[in-house]
Amino acid sequence: MLTDRRPILLANARVIDPSRDFDGPGDVLIADGVIRDAKRGIGAAGVPEGTDIVNCAGKIVAPGLIDMRAFVGEPGASHRETFASASQAAAAGGITTIICQPDTSPVIDNSATVDFVLRRARDTAIVNIHPMAALTKGMQGQEMTEIGLLKAAGAVAFTDGDRSVTNAQVMRRALTYARDFDALIVHHTEDPHLVGEGVMNEGEFATRLGLAGIPTAAESIMLERDMRLAGLTGGRYHAASLTSTESLEILKRARDAGHNVSASVSINHVTLNENDIGPYRTFLKLAPPLRTEEDRKALVSALASGLIDVVMSDHNPQDVEVKRLPFAEAASGAVGLQTMLPAALRLIHNGEMDFKTLIRAMSTRPAELLGLPGGTLRAGAPADVIVIDADTPWVLDRDDLKSLCKNTPFDDARFSGRVTRTIVGGRTVYEHV
Repeated sequence: MLTDRRPILLANARVIDPSRDFDGPGDVLIADGVIRDAKRGIGAAGVPEGTDIVNCAGKIVAPGLIDMRAFVGEPGASHRETFASASQAAAAGGITTIICQPDTSPVIDNSATVDFVLRRARDTAIVNIHPMAALTKGMQGQEMTEIGLLKAAGAVAFTDGDRSVTNAQVMRRALTYARDFDALIVHHTEDPHLVGEGVMNEGEFATRLGLAGIPTAAESIMLERDMRLAGLTGGRYHAASLTSTESLEILKRARDAGHNVSASVSINHVTLNENDIGPYRTFLKLAPPLRTEEDRKALVSALASGLIDVVMSDHNPQDVEVKRLPFAEAASGAVGLQTMLPAALRLIHNGEMDFKTLIRAMSTRPAELLGLPGGTLRAGAPADVIVIDADTPWVLDRDDLKSLCKNTPFDDARFSGRVTRTIVGGRTVYEHV
């Protein structure tokens, strides 16, 4: 691994920068931790002495990815993931910024815990890490946290992780209060009472497997309520993980009404469907669950059109003890930092998405929503940059995953394309050889 801060020229590349609506041949010059220029024809003659000149030979150079939803075990569950291990996995997957979730032990619901996360990540991680803070105290859904103080301490958004705030009055107050601080509320839209004992998408396939189903209404009812509250309060609202056609219709109505709302989809829900569960594969037990192929296609179309803003990994490491159980008893969640981009490249190769749209959803748009400086190759921006070989075929061996847990839904999957270099703050933190 290279860690020096020599200037770098990424030459002879296909440069993709959605922030400038640019996709074409060019070079990217990096020096002193920032992007000096990204254009066609910089050339070796116009760079500082001692520059590391990298011939990209047509590979893609793009802004580093920003993952808006990832669980990291510190504090309290470092056996599942640490900032160090998560950052290694992220770097190998082209993610230069991780947004970690507050459902730790203790919960990230006060300024001291936010400060701990920022300090710990700064000392041990090789990529940028920013925390979301809890929306309610203890993530209990009853009393909202001190949003203003937490934002001042460094929280980039507010969420109760994979828990939904069922009390509409609490959500209304939170949206109203957050509005005054221009804070983003990120909400997991699943009514826990409708989820009940369900473990996968409700439908024919669940019936054939003999498993309790979760209806799409569990998501759409909660989302409909939230859209109305967003309209009522004028607060900034982001749906954490949409999965169904019905939810997309609700989101579109709210957008058309002028509400300040946005949404994410997980990489799992745009590349997999309920049939991939097959013979009770618990690594594909997720929350919210994988839906039908019709839903998957609708999510991809919504992503291509810009209705859905963000693709995230929904990285949720679970150890063997809670995953290698009967499907109904196994914990939900899958690791995704290292596989988010390779899986997303399937959408490119299938003709379902273009590169600029994909990079916008995985980098530029998250930066805009969270108020972060990345997601662009503009001169003066932080040098968080990735190089992508879009075509090289390879097979995932889960033993090569850098996460502490190996619960990937893409075990033994065939991919085309991967990251070959990840640069954070001008330093090469990962290089595939």
